[in-house]
Amino acid sequence: MKYKHLLLIVFLILVLDQIIKIYVKTHFLIGDPGAVHVAGKWFQLCFIENEGMAFGMTIMDSPLGKVILTLFRLIAVGFGFFWVKNLVKKGYSKGLLICAALILAGAAGNLIDSMFYGLIFTESDFMQMGRLVAPGKGYGSFLHGKVVDMFYFPLIDTFWPKWVPVFGGRPLRFFEPIFNLADAAISVGVITLLLFQKKFLAQSRKTVTTGPSQQPQPLTGDKTDQ
Repeated sequence: MKYKHLLLIVFLILVLDQIIKIYVKTHFLIGDPGAVHVAGKWFQLCFIENEGMAFGMTIMDSPLGKVILTLFRLIAVGFGFFWVKNLVKKGYSKGLLICAALILAGAAGNLIDSMFYGLIFTESDFMQMGRLVAPGKGYGSFLHGKVVDMFYFPLIDTFWPKWVPVFGGRPLRFFEPIFNLADAAISVGVITLLLFQKKFLAQSRKTVTTGPSQQPQPLTGDKTDQ
């Protein structure tokens, strides 16, 4: 698989991820649960923002933590393009390369939010939607943007039975985290690698060791000595 094909995968995921995020950011009120029911109550669009990693995780609850995380993402994404290109040169299997492209696309998608969204969007809250504005007129500065999440899959939304120790009577929800397309791309890439890593590596070793096939030499019709 060629490097340009992997770049196309990354580009398409980035474009779709940003289209969804910009639409949600400018058409949804933040934190409005179940604003759009895509498939009943089990698949909803619910707009939230976070300053951390995938699924809303954070490393430090401070502006410095945000900058550190964004810079780490920037370095990781920059290295990721060289990593993927190196995998192509070494002849790794198509499955492994596609997984690497998914992970790279997801990391780059959330990096765009962190770097630029604070510059070009107004603040979103429970009363007003965000708006696109001229660079520098937004809610934050460079590297301080918030990541937009929207996909919500509450497949189970009930309460623990009262007889259950500690959790009795408390809400029971699965799957509760709200995420975006970039998060999904990272998760699919990582999980697929973990599940099929032996197969991918075996295919890669076979490709590297086999090399070009040997073609039979045509008969030349040489005369034998008398």
